[in-house]
Amino acid sequence: MKIVLTFGSFDHVHDGHLYYLKEAKKHGEYLIVVIARDKTIEKIKGKKPKYPELERVDHVQSIPFVDKVILGGLDDPYAIIGEIKPDVICLGYDQFSFSGNLKKELKKRMLNPEVYRISAYKEHIYKSSKLK
Repeated sequence: MKIVLTFGSFDHVHDGHLYYLKEAKKHGEYLIVVIARDKTIEKIKGKKPKYPELERVDHVQSIPFVDKVILGGLDDPYAIIGEIKPDVICLGYDQFSFSGNLKKELKKRMLNPEVYRISAYKEHIYKSSKLK
């Protein structure tokens, strides 16, 4: 079974998120979504998420084509990749804080998943920062 791993905050699940996750699922049979921890979001975005992490997990888990949802790590954001060993990693069009060192981290951990960046879906409308 081809495992696809995605990452995100998913503070307010909208059509852009659904598009991202649907496109990611096309790259494999089993879609795992890693939800950013509250502390991680606060560190990266400079503010707390609207919904707490466990509520965001519930929101994403309710999406029918998502197979599994887990919380990301607090210390090493890349450790989860080594634990899951996905065949594919899909990144959102605007995910850069995590992806900057991704290739280096994968090589260091002797992992070689395919990595895709999913294109935007009407980003002028469906971007979390615009919807808040």
